[in-house]
Amino acid sequence: MPTELETAIETLITVFHRYAKKDSDDNALNRKELRMLMETELKSFLKCQKDPATVDKIMKDLDANSDGVVNFQEFVSLVVGLSVACEQIYQLQKTGKK
Repeated sequence: MPTELETAIETLITVFHRYAKKDSDDNALNRKELRMLMETELKSFLKCQKDPATVDKIMKDLDANSDGVVNFQEFVSLVVGLSVACEQIYQLQKTGKK
């Protein structure tokens, strides 16, 4: 039976490929696929964003090799950044409760 962390990693890979396979390249997200993924899987995050061009800016930031798509390695940097931000909020809430 997989551990919680192993399950989380498998879920991350599965979610990425679910959206990446919507169009031609199933190993990368184009702008449309990234938008769909974020609107579905990260809707709470997007609700907090006031700029309608948020997804476009994220796409530009993630596309490290400037090939116009986001591969899995580039996508993981988004997940890491969001995880770090969420952990910081967790720490603030934890500190505030003491």
